[in-house]
Amino acid sequence: MMELGKKIRQLRFKAGLTQEQLAEKLGIVPQSVSKWENAVAMPDITMLPLLAEIFGVSIDDLFDLTAEQRFNRIENRMDAEEELPQDVFREYEEFLKGQLTSEQNKKRATELMAYLYWHRMETYARKVSRYAKEAVRLAPNEKGCQWMLQKADGHAAWDWNVANHTAAIDFYRELVRENPDSERSYCYLLDNLIADHRADEAEEVLERMSALKNFRLVIHQVYRAHIALARFDEPTADRIIEKLVAAHEGEFACLFEAAQYYAGKCDYEKAIAYYERSFENEPRRPRFQDELQGIADIYQIMGDYRKAAETYDRIIDLLENEWGLTEAAELQRAKSEKARLLAKVQ
Repeated sequence: MMELGKKIRQLRFKAGLTQEQLAEKLGIVPQSVSKWENAVAMPDITMLPLLAEIFGVSIDDLFDLTAEQRFNRIENRMDAEEELPQDVFREYEEFLKGQLTSEQNKKRATELMAYLYWHRMETYARKVSRYAKEAVRLAPNEKGCQWMLQKADGHAAWDWNVANHTAAIDFYRELVRENPDSERSYCYLLDNLIADHRADEAEEVLERMSALKNFRLVIHQVYRAHIALARFDEPTADRIIEKLVAAHEGEFACLFEAAQYYAGKCDYEKAIAYYERSFENEPRRPRFQDELQGIADIYQIMGDYRKAAETYDRIIDLLENEWGLTEAAELQRAKSEKARLLAKVQ
């Protein structure tokens, strides 16, 4: 990686500026520019945005970062901030688009392009939600912004033609045809078929997935239970799940799937018990917050806002002490949720 002083010299030459002219634009003495370029001193961090502006480059360009370093910086910033300034968004967008033609970087750049637009979408979705809710409160008997709220917050849609997952099913069917050995593609197809109660089609897909090399038997049993539930055969579904948990005593993945299953059935006490056991038996460190999030959501559904807030305390502790987060957007959201829930405690 090129040293900052050498990079400043290179960019100054490219811009056709003398050390005196650059110093004048920066409001400093020429000797400071000379010290930077000769690695005697470094520019103050507050100078970097102005230097980037004068040279017509990004701050990252000043440091001549590798593509992978820039990828990591982009990802880390989106992880940490709920909203990117417009100039930063455009800078990232331009850089990532430029990397799409690189065979070596195309996959990573494509993933981050999706993340960048998703990040922007989430930013605006939160704003849509805030204003749409206010509009609905002002006119509760009018449809008005209801559809916007449904799209922004993922609210249920009554109309089948809006709520069904046909487009997703078609996409994943095509993906399975193109990648017949990809277990994950089958799983996404099954998820959407089951959500639409297309149980017969789901069973056919499950049997095809079962023939894959290194196929996980646990996944087969979990999907069997959910297909039975999609057929409204609850007793069969319950037996499959309980038999699976008994056969894999203490395995956190089975416990987690059991928790998901019972939460989906509104059997909340059982779901919480399985979530707790799954979290306790999770061997990875740092642990993910999925189980705790499920528990917090259930307590909120049950109207026990104090216990929901206490569960967010556990989430905050997990993010701070296992993940080492201090300012990440995810941590701030958890703290905001805790405050919101505590405000609802009678």
